[in-house]
Amino acid sequence: MEPGLISSLLDHPVSDGVLLLDRGGRCIAANPAARRRGLDRLVERHAASLAGLYARLLDGVDELPCELPDTGMPLRGLLRAVQVDDSGPLAFSLSVRLSEDLDDWLEAAESGGHALWVWELRHDQMRGSAAWIQWVGRAGHDAPLPFDAVEQRIHPDDRGPRRTALGAYLEGAVAQYLCEYRCVREDGDWRWVRDSGQVTARDAQGRPSKVAGTLTCIDHQKRLEHTLREQRGLVEDTQRLAGMGSWQWAIDDDRVSCAPQLRALLDIEEGAGLRNWLRRCRRAEFPVLRRAWRELRDRTEPAHFELTLSGKGAANVLQIWASPQCDGNGRPLTVLAQVQDVTRQRQSDAEARRRGALLRRVAELGRIGGCEIDAETRTLHWTGECAGLHGREGQSLPLDDLLRHYTTESREALQAAMSRVASGAPAASIELCFYRPDGAQVWTQAVVDFVREPGLPPRYLVLFRDISGERAASERIEQLAHYDALTGLPNRTRLRQDVDSALSQGGSLCQALLLLDISGFGGINEAHGHAAGDLVLKAVAARLHMLVDAGDVFGRIGADEFVVLLQQGASRQEVTLAAQRIVNGLSDPVPAAGELLRFGISAGIAVRPPGVGFDELLRAAGVALHGARREGRNHIEFYSPTAWLQARRRLEIEHALRGALEQEEFSLAYQPLIDLADGGVCGMEALLRWHHPELGPCAPGEFIEIAEATGDIVAIGEWVLREACRQAAAWDASGLRFGRMSVNVSAVQLRDPGFTQRVLLACADTGWSTARLELEITESALLLDTDALWECFGALQSAGVALAVDDFGTGFSSLSYLSRFPVGRLKIDRSFIAGLAASDGTGRAVEVTRAIIQLGKALRMQVLAEGVESNEDERLLREYGCDEVQGYLHSRPLAPREMVRWLQARALSADHVEPVHASMG
Repeated sequence: MEPGLISSLLDHPVSDGVLLLDRGGRCIAANPAARRRGLDRLVERHAASLAGLYARLLDGVDELPCELPDTGMPLRGLLRAVQVDDSGPLAFSLSVRLSEDLDDWLEAAESGGHALWVWELRHDQMRGSAAWIQWVGRAGHDAPLPFDAVEQRIHPDDRGPRRTALGAYLEGAVAQYLCEYRCVREDGDWRWVRDSGQVTARDAQGRPSKVAGTLTCIDHQKRLEHTLREQRGLVEDTQRLAGMGSWQWAIDDDRVSCAPQLRALLDIEEGAGLRNWLRRCRRAEFPVLRRAWRELRDRTEPAHFELTLSGKGAANVLQIWASPQCDGNGRPLTVLAQVQDVTRQRQSDAEARRRGALLRRVAELGRIGGCEIDAETRTLHWTGECAGLHGREGQSLPLDDLLRHYTTESREALQAAMSRVASGAPAASIELCFYRPDGAQVWTQAVVDFVREPGLPPRYLVLFRDISGERAASERIEQLAHYDALTGLPNRTRLRQDVDSALSQGGSLCQALLLLDISGFGGINEAHGHAAGDLVLKAVAARLHMLVDAGDVFGRIGADEFVVLLQQGASRQEVTLAAQRIVNGLSDPVPAAGELLRFGISAGIAVRPPGVGFDELLRAAGVALHGARREGRNHIEFYSPTAWLQARRRLEIEHALRGALEQEEFSLAYQPLIDLADGGVCGMEALLRWHHPELGPCAPGEFIEIAEATGDIVAIGEWVLREACRQAAAWDASGLRFGRMSVNVSAVQLRDPGFTQRVLLACADTGWSTARLELEITESALLLDTDALWECFGALQSAGVALAVDDFGTGFSSLSYLSRFPVGRLKIDRSFIAGLAASDGTGRAVEVTRAIIQLGKALRMQVLAEGVESNEDERLLREYGCDEVQGYLHSRPLAPREMVRWLQARALSADHVEPVHASMG
């Protein structure tokens, strides 16, 4: 593929979208405009509908027009075949016209009441959108206008302030130009507008050469301001009638200003400082003032308090609402307050409290909240408080009329207690529930006693105490203890009880525990906030109510994990169908704030064997869920003992890794790299090996991923780097001839801020030249593409450290990353080499291998092939233009001493020099 095509594709200067597609319709690269519009994902999503066009291009058609569906408004593009030689199309290019968006944005701005303008200072020409021409330009004339001509359309009183504001901005005195003024209407009236703009271009001397901005009509806002001024006057009149007044203290100037009626109330002269106000306070009020000042000063929050201040011959009680006005550093500059004279109200309150205390005492003596029930007539006489508790009026009524509003259980309990105390039993305390006439439910604690006094008819005494609040609090505690507060579903505690109960009654049913996990939930929280995450959880809970069959038990046990006990299936197949139906129904997107939150559902299923409880089933389902997550979204996995063993093996490896480095359980093996040009050794690949005393040999593919997840890869990777450099330096000092030393690097290491410094320090400490060190990175590591990664690669390149992409072709390949990062070598993955000789030069492996080699040549990179095991493989690679090879054809990975003997034997037969390569794979 020609470098010019790749460069044009990646740095396309226009606003149209340009993409490069492989023969299967997958996007290899896209220019910025296409990525911003999401065309790379759109093309891949509709690859099936475009397959017919791809086939016609493969049959020899040079270019075809196309239309991308499902985009709201169809996008039209042009497909072309990309050929390198006569062997047929290698890829396709797709260009999509997007420039019509500019008119859409302009139409959207003007429909929102905004006019757009541009001022060329060098030529003193102003031009703008249609709305701008109508407001301040010349209607019907699209030609640019000088500044002075535009100014003639502006109210004479506003021209000076506008020039001042614009001059201050152009001279750098203010950060942005903003001005409000009036411009003439067609009918001769004036229109208020807000004008704002910024410098968009400067000349070689840094002076502004172009200013662009917007003009917004604010007539409605000005009318609102007038209305607000009128309303403010109304508020001030209302405050005066309510005994309220405004108060303001400028802290730096110690200047107090307030409403006249407030000064008159307290007999304080105008202009008096804060000290004069404080002298009116009683000493006992000072702690209240200090607390309020701390709230205003330290927390910069409003404060509400009461003070008693001396006035004209009497004390005045003032209720104060104060708020601080702060500078940019949070330091209070001004205190604003509303003050209300509540002296009469407090006097009335004090009188009401006195009377209330007297009435409560009388009520205690008269058994408030109680009633008497005549034992013979069953007529009830109660106090006013007891009648109010029942929501009724009157002094008496038949007991049976009241009992109709009690629940059946409470009615029976009250009558039973009355029967017991009438038979001589001591007073009984019971809880009763009834409903008021307005429908409100009331819970009371009632004490029932029976009284016989000489000369008086026997009667029952009942005392009532309202415990509705206590009862509600108790139920709330019960709810919180057993139900999830967000979704209302049973939590782990309640779910264990419900599931164990269902399992004990299951009998011969086919019962299965379904453990569900929301894939991508963490990303939703990070990108949209936890409120959006809570919305997803609530939606999943609501959908479970609709999807789960009657009789099945379900709940939420963790952050994004839900459990369903399936009991309706008679076989494993029916359980699978039910689980798939639930997964499909839960994974639909959730709308939130105009967006669709997309996620997946992973499910682990454990079919219950006899005698197994909730905890065992949950553990088994968790193991299955771990396997389902590895398979991707919306996947269902059944528990199997093998999966449990794999999970246990992973856990054992994770624990064993923590001490492996200190116990010196790691070692390096080396495999030579061969230059195809002269057959010499051009390097070594150092391969990480781990032998645990209990677990035995552990393959890198088994423990590297775990080390990356736990973060142990940083320490392990540093040891590999130092050991490889140390060994290379020792070999070099002994006269062994080889070239570079390459060390594989994990993406986790690249994210470490101190990685570059450790690489350079390792070379310095071991005496190994940075010019003979090569770091191998995976394709996925390039996807990090951050400023920190650029800085890291730049520092390594400056020090002479080379970079190579390992296992190229198996990850997320991107021509954009390859062209931007300082990568000097591509390593073709062994999976492509394995099929070379068997394909007779015509298979897919051959085409991919040749394409990678041609790509490397086009990008001026060296290409190395891994896994070369036959002379025929090597011959084909040499024929295709590959630079280097490694594999069992020349040597298997060897321990350091064995590699020394191999190099010495190699030196006896030929005298070649070149690099050394270290990896953890």
